[in-house]
This record gives sequence, structure tokens and C-alpha cells, in this order.
Amino acid sequence: MTLDQTHVVVVDIEATCWKGNKTPEGEQSEIIEVGVCLLDTVSGISTAKRSLLVKPTRSTVSHFCTKLTSITPEMVADGMSFADACAILENEYATKSRLWVSWGNYDHKMFISQCADFGVPYPFSNSHMNIKEVFAKVEELLKQVGMARALKMFELQLEGTHHRGHDDAWNISRIMATLIARRGRAFLDDFLAKGEQ
Repeated sequence: MTLDQTHVVVVDIEATCWKGNKTPEGEQSEIIEVGVCLLDTVSGISTAKRSLLVKPTRSTVSHFCTKLTSITPEMVADGMSFADACAILENEYATKSRLWVSWGNYDHKMFISQCADFGVPYPFSNSHMNIKEVFAKVEELLKQVGMARALKMFELQLEGTHHRGHDDAWNISRIMATLIARRGRAFLDDFLAKGEQ
């Protein structure tokens, strides 16, 4: 399938987590929010920002997780299923025919793992860009940096709440749009030309 060359889907997930990465016995980290927006890579305009809250089925939202993300157990108690969230991505964001982008590879790995565990069809194309890695390469940094640091480097204010999926996806799209505006589309076109990542 030929990818849409003018739009990318920016995704950021939040997952159940515990202090010191100490997962309680019988529980397993899982996605509780899928933040998503669309970036028009020609105009640099981001749209369709959305938070998909997902009801956990194999873990609980810890106090630590709430402090980090602001997501409470009550917020996800009436959340959608993971399968429904994936269906929305595919049907409303055309994720099968677009490059999708995340800050780091964690989101990518979590989707692959959770889709396999839950028997849910993978909702994305096979083209995923780790924009954190690309940002470091294009900006010629010695090491990769966090999203908040990248915003500061571009003199952009963080909008919304850090560690909320929809706000982080929005901020990542702003970084990518600024990267394209400053450096041109060459890095993106080269990536798309390579096909599956």
C-alpha cells in the first residue's frame, strides 16, 4: 500500500506503571490512554487531537501512575476497550496508510506486544518513525533528549499536561512541524522512500 505522503499520525501512549518499576504480582503494564493527532507535513498544521482512554483489564492504575499522568482509576473505569481504540485509529485516522510517529520506540513496542497478547489486529502501517532518534540525528546532537527538552531547544512552550497522551502527541507534532520548517522535508522524504521501518 502506498503511504499518504502529506499526513502523519502522531501517537503517544500512557500505560499503567508503578514506583520503581515494581509491577505487583499478577499485574502487567498495559495501555490506558492513546493520545493522537494528525500533522499535515506540507502546511505544518496539526489537527484531530484526541484522547482515547482505555479500560485496563490486567492491571490497576496506581497512585504513582496517577501522580505521573493525572489519569485516575475512575477516568478509565468507563474507558473503551483496547480493540475499540485500535479500530478508531484505523478507521478515523487512516493509520494503515500513513506513517505513524512516536517519541521513542516504547509506544511501538507496546502496541505490537499488546495487539499480540489481546488478539487485536495491529492498527498501523509498517512504517513507524522514532522521531526522538530522528530529532537527535537531524539536530546533530550527541545523545537523544526528552520531548520537553526538545521543545525548549526549539523555544516552544509545552502545551497541556506532560505525560497525558493527547497533549504529548500534540507537542510531538509541534516539534516535528518545526523540524520540517527549519530543516526541510528531506529527512522525512528519505524515511518514506525507504518503505517499511
